[in-house]
Amino acid sequence: MKAVLLKKGGGSDMLEFTDIPEPELTGPEHIRVRLRAAGINPVDIKMRQVGTLHPDKLPSILGCDGAGEVEEVGEEVIRFKVGDDVYFFNGGIGGPEQGNYAEYTVIHQDFASRKPENLSMTEAAAVPLVWITANEALLKRAGLQKGQTVLIQAGAGGVGHTAIQVARLHDARIATTVSSRENADFVRSLGADYPINYRESDFVEAVLDWTNNLGVDVVFDTVGGKPYCRSFAAARIYGTVVTLLQTCCEDEALDTARNRNLSLAYELMLTPMHLGMTEGRKAQREILDEATRRIEAGEIRIQVNQTFPLEEAAKAHQLIEQGHMKGKIVLEIS
Repeated sequence: MKAVLLKKGGGSDMLEFTDIPEPELTGPEHIRVRLRAAGINPVDIKMRQVGTLHPDKLPSILGCDGAGEVEEVGEEVIRFKVGDDVYFFNGGIGGPEQGNYAEYTVIHQDFASRKPENLSMTEAAAVPLVWITANEALLKRAGLQKGQTVLIQAGAGGVGHTAIQVARLHDARIATTVSSRENADFVRSLGADYPINYRESDFVEAVLDWTNNLGVDVVFDTVGGKPYCRSFAAARIYGTVVTLLQTCCEDEALDTARNRNLSLAYELMLTPMHLGMTEGRKAQREILDEATRRIEAGEIRIQVNQTFPLEEAAKAHQLIEQGHMKGKIVLEIS
């Protein structure tokens, strides 16, 4: 089969489009999927740069998000049959489970969900990581409640634009940072109440003005660095700040967090897969099952910004590394 192999950690030139053997079923509860699309996420860039979480097992196939048709099922599979359309978050971090920059993959039935009928394969492959991440960050880590206020950093990005919709479904009031008027219009169309162009306004001052100087109940950081540290001042006393990034703040920022009695949380949705937590992975699949229901009901949409053929995975990585992406990038696999 055609696949994109990561030869070793480094730049996008470490991705090689090549032929490798097709994977075979590895157990009675596994399914073999003919992949039609693979979502690309910032975590793929990180995995490429460091040589995955298992650099001793290179070469490896990247890509955590996939969508395709079931072509073969193990003898104990009950959730799917040959011909079913599925999508999932699986593999792509090195180790024994193959990623999705390939024509075929094998996955345990418990970790795949039925693809929404009203989405193409390309659209479906853009959903899993961002939907699961946004749900876990806002609902499990931050405990977002109905009617609360939330600041979402980088609201037009892949996770950000999904988080806006998760917050909207829970009747939150939503402020979000954007970099342009076009992106401001985009996030409003998703349900954001208050887009803040961080190029034109100080987002902390804007949030405090919006909340009558109280600050928001929840900050969801997808940026890291100085914006994360400064966001402590935009959170209300006893508020929660959750981030996706590794962070290191100066003492002054940490004093702000301590003085405001903030709860600081991290969201890394790779954890269940990386640590082999079967029940945690099933719980994430249930979150994706909910996405299927909501997408088919017309309640959420995931924006695909651009597509590339499988052989141009390196070009897709280069585009993501430029930053300021709106929505998602997807590899289409013919």
